[in-house]
Amino acid sequence: MNTPIYYLFILALPVACVAWTVTKEEIFREAREFCIGRSKNCDKLIKRKFFYVFTCEYCFSHYVTILLLIATKYTLVYPDWRGYIIAGFSIVWIANIYMSLYNLIRIDLKKEKIRAQKEESELKNN
Repeated sequence: MNTPIYYLFILALPVACVAWTVTKEEIFREAREFCIGRSKNCDKLIKRKFFYVFTCEYCFSHYVTILLLIATKYTLVYPDWRGYIIAGFSIVWIANIYMSLYNLIRIDLKKEKIRAQKEESELKNN
């Protein structure tokens, strides 16, 4: 293992960022809605699954990870194909932890915003 293990946590950051942005954020809403429709209405299973990948952050993170591994040649434990497989699943796992934490933070922020708006409207009414 020539590459430090902390690279695993660093490489998972862009995977999480890209996967979350494509599958959840407003900038890709139209493309995501198109993919959702195609994933439900295509006649062939392979087409439905292809379009589904762009609607699920977990699924999409696998493909982003593959591209990242090709670009960086990062391996984990073994310097050959086995290292790529271990690194791939490890990066996906860490990236999905990052996305889960981000989602929890966003939910808390939305709750606080709703509470603040409710209190503000109650103060205006009194």
